[in-house]
Amino acid sequence: MSSPAIRLIAGLGCRSGCTPDELQALLLQCLAAHGLGLEALAGLASSAHKRDEPGLQALVERLALPMTWCSVQELASVAGQAEANPLTLRVTGSAAVAEPSALVAAARLGAAQLLGPRQRSSNATCALARIDRELSQ
Repeated sequence: MSSPAIRLIAGLGCRSGCTPDELQALLLQCLAAHGLGLEALAGLASSAHKRDEPGLQALVERLALPMTWCSVQELASVAGQAEANPLTLRVTGSAAVAEPSALVAAARLGAAQLLGPRQRSSNATCALARIDRELSQ
């Protein structure tokens, strides 16, 4: 009998104008660091502040994964589990985006745990949260 598949939420943050190619490359790098591929993803998440960001929209369409847009209040509720960034706080109203977004979205599906700190590219951040136990239906 095979073990259950790992299910993850990828939390993404990005600067305005970040390309979907850069976001996808960072996402693949994050997954590869844990020996995983895109098939491990249950969805993506980011700040509601980034809802109209073309690069994020294009990535969501490209990967055909569910997207969770998290409010500032939701991000603040778990922000203590992420390294704060003063610029991110000024721009989005949240001290961090990648880790809190991943945690908030994963927690909607079950018990959530970060796999590690966020990774960065020039214009984006990515963090992975594992859904440890799914909520019963």
